[in-house]
Amino acid sequence: MRSTKSTSSDDDFIERKEEQHLPSVAADRLCLKDDDFEDLAESDTQERLTPSSLWAKVVPVLKKLVQENVFQRWFAEAQLHHEDDGTWVLSVPTDTHSLWIETNFMNELCAALETQLDPAEARQVRVGVVAATVVVAQEEDSAVEPQTRELFSDIAESSATEEDFLRRLKKARLRPANTFERFVVGGSNEFAHAACLAVAQGIGQSYNPLFIHGGSGMGKTHLAQALGQEFLRNQPKKKVVYLTCERFTNEFIEAVQKGSLTQFRNKYRRAEVLIVDDIQFLKGKEKTGDEFFHTFNALLDLQAQIILTSDRPAAEIQNLETRLMTRFESGLTVALEPPSLEMRVAILKKKMTEWNVNIPTEILLHIAERVQSSVRRLEGALVRVATFSSLGTGGLDIPRVDTLLRDIFHEESSHRVDIDDIQRTVADYYDLRLADMTGRRRPKKIAHARQVAMYLSRELTENSLVEIGEAFGGRDHGTVIHAVKKVKAEVESGSQVREAIEHLSTRLSRA
Repeated sequence: MRSTKSTSSDDDFIERKEEQHLPSVAADRLCLKDDDFEDLAESDTQERLTPSSLWAKVVPVLKKLVQENVFQRWFAEAQLHHEDDGTWVLSVPTDTHSLWIETNFMNELCAALETQLDPAEARQVRVGVVAATVVVAQEEDSAVEPQTRELFSDIAESSATEEDFLRRLKKARLRPANTFERFVVGGSNEFAHAACLAVAQGIGQSYNPLFIHGGSGMGKTHLAQALGQEFLRNQPKKKVVYLTCERFTNEFIEAVQKGSLTQFRNKYRRAEVLIVDDIQFLKGKEKTGDEFFHTFNALLDLQAQIILTSDRPAAEIQNLETRLMTRFESGLTVALEPPSLEMRVAILKKKMTEWNVNIPTEILLHIAERVQSSVRRLEGALVRVATFSSLGTGGLDIPRVDTLLRDIFHEESSHRVDIDDIQRTVADYYDLRLADMTGRRRPKKIAHARQVAMYLSRELTENSLVEIGEAFGGRDHGTVIHAVKKVKAEVESGSQVREAIEHLSTRLSRA
């Protein structure tokens, strides 16, 4: 979702809304800052079409943007559906369809939708596999007035039929494909997987919150949603809610604007299992962070299970309030590391079986050797190769695969160092804590290592002086300039610093 900055008129609007709707209790009088508005999209004021009529208008446009055989293969069986949160979902028959469209035709799909929708709304479209029973449930729900629906309304029959289960997944916002059975376990994720299973089975009752962290595409969302599914499978009436941190922020701001904070709080503070994805986006959002802090405490008081995912450990989330960080660390923290070669091959073989395609083992090994950074990218590469093979347009060999995946292989080979990489590597080299890179302690050893890290950040990344200073604990650009000049002079003088810089640069290039 594209972010929009608030203006002075937004602030006036919020203050007026507070006066009109919010209680006079000091704790409830909010004054939102600009950062709290960063992820809020503009309101959609246009009259909505029905999903089927909208798709009927989009199809002719889409056919002009893609070849006829492409449309027939990937879009002919697609259906458009409207979510309660205002986003559009294009449902497709299989995971292969979903991955292929997301990888190759999202620009064309969004362009076609923009002819009928506002551009901001069109860019929010999601592509996913949606079972027919889930679609029916959604369409039945849409006929009910919003104010008469409750987030946690139970399905009339308690028997765990598949249709009922899919309905519950829909209400919990969980994707059916993200199950424990479809998650490939290996050395890089077995502890995280075991922890999630323990929580789902009620064994790890002290693992609260469960904090899952790892890089993009490592399977955090898959594991968290699998845990939610297991709760619903074993305890059908369990009130499970999954959402992203972005969604929590947007709904909170909207609740303030509309004077509906009580409804917002009841919605999430009555959950029995709350799963929040990408919690790192709370950084710098003071009022949203304050609201989540109280939601977190309320749920713990009720002994509800909380699962959080992040792209880094809680202690490394910059500009995150200390009280939030300590609470995130109070339960069990587990990490998802990049998979080994053997595990990447196993992932490809499992996906190949699920998609009912046959790719030679030597080609799978070749892909696994070249694509190392992300499981998501690994699967995307397989989708492309499997689709080419299924179309029968030519023989499949290593040179052909190199051509098909040229862009992915190029991206994998051109390693990009970021400030986080530099801080970790420098802290390890000087035997310091990572927190020392951003902290305020100034012993000579720490200050020197911090200056070296700032110098490398300036040399090896495209970040501005201001961005580098912000990444090192909110220091100003003048501090960065001083550090860069000092280390540069030491390097030119031929001191031991030059050897350290050369060693660190080599390590970073190979990371």
